[in-house]
Amino acid sequence: MLTASVACLVTWAGAASAHGSIVDPASRNYGCWQRWGSDFQNPAMAQQDPMCWQAWQADTTAMWNWNGLYRMNLGGNFQAAIPDGQLCSGGHAENGRYSAMDVPGAWKATDVRNNFTIKLWDQAGHGADYLLVYVTKPGFDPTRQAVGWNDLQLLTKTGKYAPGQYYSVNLSTSGRSGRAVVYTIWQASHMDQTFFFCSDVNFTG
Repeated sequence: MLTASVACLVTWAGAASAHGSIVDPASRNYGCWQRWGSDFQNPAMAQQDPMCWQAWQADTTAMWNWNGLYRMNLGGNFQAAIPDGQLCSGGHAENGRYSAMDVPGAWKATDVRNNFTIKLWDQAGHGADYLLVYVTKPGFDPTRQAVGWNDLQLLTKTGKYAPGQYYSVNLSTSGRSGRAVVYTIWQASHMDQTFFFCSDVNFTG
């Protein structure tokens, strides 16, 4: 297991070649890093945040590299490249580093209303050709099911974003309540590099 000092070095090394993530509602690995990055060896995590606990145990670097969940050269053919049940890890991106993101369970969820906004933090200023934003369909239970393509409904496909630090997307659903996963695909503009994010939400009406 990494010591705190080594973990700090990993974090700053990653920042030098940073990419980005959905930070609100937080992606699974960004949320785990945000809540536990300064205290990742605390055994209380196992009870307080069990899905983050299993993720930290599976591969600590997935959280230190929360900004690197991407695949190269997919040519927009995402469904062919990423099998059902592996969407949250980008199809076991980075040799399976992020595979724990696919595990169903009681991930911490952000409360949102039927009209809500997502925010992407583009640390490296890659820009975006587009963002695709999906939500799981009513009846999908992320505590028991891994996300598959047929579980999703498209909320929006955006236009281009010039390189910047944050990109926001306003979204609208109707009559939703309870748990869901918001799935965001970020097609970066600097090369054919595609990022994949699962954000757990709880619709409050």
